[in-house]
Amino acid sequence: MTATLETPPAAPETDRSARSLMDLVFRARELSIGGALVALILATWAANPSFLDDQGIKDLLLNSSILVLLVAGQSVVVITRNIDLSVGSVVGLSAFACGTFVSGTDHSALTVVLLGIGLGVLCGLVSGLLVSFGRVPALVVTLGMLYVIQGIDHAWAHGEQINAADVPDGVLALGSGSVLGIPYLPLISAAVLAGTAYYLRSYRSGRELYAIGSSPEAARLAGIPIRRRVLAAYAFSGAIAGFAGTLWLARFGTVVADAANGWELNVVSAVVVGGVAITGGVGTVWGAALGALLLTTIGSALVVLKVDSFWQQAITGVLLLAAITTDRIVNLRTTSALRKRSRR
Repeated sequence: MTATLETPPAAPETDRSARSLMDLVFRARELSIGGALVALILATWAANPSFLDDQGIKDLLLNSSILVLLVAGQSVVVITRNIDLSVGSVVGLSAFACGTFVSGTDHSALTVVLLGIGLGVLCGLVSGLLVSFGRVPALVVTLGMLYVIQGIDHAWAHGEQINAADVPDGVLALGSGSVLGIPYLPLISAAVLAGTAYYLRSYRSGRELYAIGSSPEAARLAGIPIRRRVLAAYAFSGAIAGFAGTLWLARFGTVVADAANGWELNVVSAVVVGGVAITGGVGTVWGAALGALLLTTIGSALVVLKVDSFWQQAITGVLLLAAITTDRIVNLRTTSALRKRSRR
């Protein structure tokens, strides 16, 4: 269900019309992604029926859970017309730090989760402060944070790894447990998605994020605290990435310094393919989650069909370019249509 933006009174009528038209386009994209996902699953199942057996479905849910979780945080940042390229490195730092903290102890899963979220929030606040108050371009800040965190992680690890045998059973149960046969991880991801979607749709501060991404100048004139909202968006993205690092540790048990290396590109690709406009102001976390499911399913399908994994990267690149091109075309045509309408 697509979140709609209640435009501040100061925003021009043309801005409202543009957003309405773009909402329709991106809602149609979400439906098309859902259709493509179903078609891909059915085609792979026809080629290999084991793809949809009990274990196959469980593997598909588990493989996509952490990526789906990460796109929830990334979507909030992209909606504000920014980007966070540090999420993959934050996942790795959180996973290794939490693994080091619990190794050989009996700490509870809740303690580990809070530690991971705390680390993520700290990283998100650093990026958010530089972007919102320092006015440094988000691409530069978060790319720099990516390398800084990776450097810290590698210097800390010294080539060592956390072994599953040293991780408490209570933490591992978070990644391997289930309710009525459904693993905890997809349930957690779905809960975070639902909460994020509800906030963006139902709270004024959530709708203000759309206003900031749609027109920063109009948002400023409407009295929206842009800097604080952007800072909060980065803190939220960092919290989600830190939480994802905890779940990474819980699922895999064995963690090395470069865990989730390169995942930031998968996260951004899933968000954009899922209909969250890279120019901000349009999209939903549900669409981004569909994008994550599509990319994950493509990877799983290629493995089942015994196709070289290189093609997963190629297909992801094609989908990303197509999504960005579509965004640009929609923007240009919508602006042109509104100009013609205003002249009449």
